[in-house]
Amino acid sequence: MNFEHLKVFYTAANKKNFSETAKILHLSQPSVSSQIRQLEESLNVSLFRRTTKKVSLTAEGKLLYQYAGKILELVNQTKKEIDLLSQSVHGELIIGASLTTGEYFLPYFLGQYKQEYPHVDLTMKIYNSEQIIEKLENEEINVGFIESMISYSHLHQEAIMDDELVMVASKQWFDSSFDEEETITPEELFSLPIIMREQGSGTRQVVEENLRRNDLNPSKLNIILELESTESIKSAVESGMGISIISKSAVQKEMKLGILKALRIKGIRLKRYFYAVYNDQNLSLPSESFVSFIKENTK
Repeated sequence: MNFEHLKVFYTAANKKNFSETAKILHLSQPSVSSQIRQLEESLNVSLFRRTTKKVSLTAEGKLLYQYAGKILELVNQTKKEIDLLSQSVHGELIIGASLTTGEYFLPYFLGQYKQEYPHVDLTMKIYNSEQIIEKLENEEINVGFIESMISYSHLHQEAIMDDELVMVASKQWFDSSFDEEETITPEELFSLPIIMREQGSGTRQVVEENLRRNDLNPSKLNIILELESTESIKSAVESGMGISIISKSAVQKEMKLGILKALRIKGIRLKRYFYAVYNDQNLSLPSESFVSFIKENTK
């Protein structure tokens, strides 16, 4: 049953005149007749008795008329409430994002969210995962996006998207060190010079947790440099200083251009999830709508 056909039928049933119906709905009279005929065909019944002077409802038409008004009223009310909801979501929304989520994941969604909720004042600030938890506890941000699970029972967290970490090296460093072999053993990993994110970053935590899960001691990594920026890490790797383990989403362009090459660690897959974290006892409407928006658009 077509909603527009139902609207034409309901108006015609009220007016009992197709010409008046056409004027009210800004349609041609043949269009009114055609839509009613299509509705009758879809229901396999006659809804009107037609004479040269007037139209009247059949028994089936009277039954449909009783429900049509309720259906149209319900649809209109639903539209009003949806419009009201989108307009009522307003106020300030301060997002705390880890470096990877803030630079390579969330920006894609911020513009789309702003279009749907134009009355929300958006601010996004970059912190590492530990700082985001601290900012949430101090109510300096409304919702956080981090790269590893937390153990704070008073904060709610939920996985929203998966991500893969890759070990990368410059093409020159790779070609001189690996003879086209793209897989290294865990033992070889500990002999390589590594450029790593700082302690407290989600990426660092995920790397260390995955190594421990495979009975490897992360303290034995040969970390020659710690940096707080993924872009700085990429520049250092490109210069041939060493290798690094970072989000695949952060190096896709460099890998396509052949500037960086990926390495695999035998028997270890570095996979993680991005998490939304917030205080569900004090979640504002803009925060709730943003988390829902992200979840809906990452399914």
